[in-house]
Amino acid sequence: MLERYELEAFLTLAEELHFGRTAERLHVSTARISQTIKRLERRVGTPLFDRTSRRVELTAVGRQLYEQIQPAWARIGAALEQAIDAARGVTGTLRVAFVGAAAGQLLVGVTEIFRARRPDCDVRIREAQIGQILPWLNDGEVDLVLADFPVDDPGIVTGPVLVREARMLAVPSGHPLARRTSVSVEDLARTTLLQPSGTLAPPEDRRPGRMPRYAPAGRPIEPGPPAATFQEALTLVGAGQGVFPVGAQARRYYARPDVAYVPFDDAPPVEWGLMWRADGATPHVHAFSQAAWDLVNSHR
Repeated sequence: MLERYELEAFLTLAEELHFGRTAERLHVSTARISQTIKRLERRVGTPLFDRTSRRVELTAVGRQLYEQIQPAWARIGAALEQAIDAARGVTGTLRVAFVGAAAGQLLVGVTEIFRARRPDCDVRIREAQIGQILPWLNDGEVDLVLADFPVDDPGIVTGPVLVREARMLAVPSGHPLARRTSVSVEDLARTTLLQPSGTLAPPEDRRPGRMPRYAPAGRPIEPGPPAATFQEALTLVGAGQGVFPVGAQARRYYARPDVAYVPFDDAPPVEWGLMWRADGATPHVHAFSQAAWDLVNSHR
């Protein structure tokens, strides 16, 4: 029976074909690797590697041994990792919510990566409205939410910013602002601003930033009719009943002939990321957050 350190030395050298790099990967000396391989070759009864001053190569017997051992060794490693994950709680079901079509599409990509890494953990995705984020998290209805920041709740943890997008103003296609290349926050004082209600309404602490009552110079912003969903807000915009601030992704995911999207030139970007309960930071929550970070950084 081969010892574990013999297997690791042989498989790593077969991949690296370099004694120095193999020693670095296994955190041992080059001499230790050389001695281990020589001892293994004596047990097998034939060389497993051809060594010269310039290169290291597998012999025919060495390649045959590698091809037979490597898949089994990989399965052993995967089984061990799954056992460790099970002990740490990375099993079961992860419930994840998203706000908006763009977040939903991003979440699908994150879920694919997560499931490949954690096949024993199922992921269930559902859509949330802005006003449902905190109630769902605090009530334990979902484990994570992908939405825009910030969230002012001491019981909620936010992960890193995954996406930044420009802020835009949804206006009727026939509105004078629709012919502009950009608008300012001050322009809101010249419009009627739709008011989110019901599940579209943000928490009270987020209302001033999302739906200001006054423009920067102090002029009042006229409140418009209420809108209970995002599609309802866009329908009211198209009907000429007001304007509504949105993220830049609305141009792609909510294109409408009766609505124009004009970028703000003086508003900070919208920042999106994952959030979860501080007391619900399980290993699979952290694993999902890491999968999201890896996905967005792979495209940068």
